[in-house]
Formats: sequence, C-alpha cells, structure tokens
Amino acid sequence: MQSTESGRAIYWGTGRRKCSVASVRLVPGTGKLTINGKEGELYLQYNHSYLSSAKTPLEMLGLENEYDILVKAIGGGLTGQAESIRLGVARALCQLDPDNRKPLKIEGYLTRDPRAKERKKYGLRKARKASQYSKR
Repeated sequence: MQSTESGRAIYWGTGRRKCSVASVRLVPGTGKLTINGKEGELYLQYNHSYLSSAKTPLEMLGLENEYDILVKAIGGGLTGQAESIRLGVARALCQLDPDNRKPLKIEGYLTRDPRAKERKKYGLRKARKASQYSKR
C-alpha cells in the first residue's frame, strides 16, 4: 500500500517469520534503519548478519542510500525479526516498482519461510526427544 505524507511517498510491507511480525515503511531518505524507535544497529545488537539480512533487498537493487527503513517489529527473537524485516522490505520494494518483483523473487526474498518450532508431544521431553530406552 502506498500513501503520501507531506508530499513524500511511503511504501508499506509486512513480513513474518516464526513468531515475529514486522510492519515496514520505506520512506525516501539516506538509508537509515530504525526499529521500534531505536537505531537499527543498536536494536539488532550490532550483529552484522542481522543487519545485512534486513538490508539485502535494498542492496541488491542498489537503493540502500535512497530510502529509510522504519520498522515496527513484535514477537519472536532477533533472528526472526531480522528475517521478517527482510520480507517486509522486499514486499515494499514491489510496491515501489513492479519491475523489482522478478529479481527479488529469483533471490528468494519474497518467499515467506514457513519453518516454525514443532510442538511438544505427550510422553516426550521435547518435540522428538524421548527418555533413554532401557531393555531390562
């Protein structure tokens, strides 16, 4: 969804991964990442893999210094939030220009990762871990 705020175009995208949900806004700017009101590097604990994961769709298209990323992330941990931000940015870039869809799709940035934690089963210690078998 595209909206305008004081004459500037804003592009929205929602990303999900595991239990986390990220609402992403792309605003014309200098390439700053802001997550839940904090600087992106501080929020993601200066972890290079999380930061690069969140910004890869922009870097792939060569737009990393043209748009600010404003994120509201809830739920999950840092890994799930970083990957949900990546999906949200990719979806927002598809709204920016429909021609962006094909290269993003080829790289796999528009595919939601369906893997989630498996539920615990009764009689087991975790989802699949059982107590040690005793023959006698």
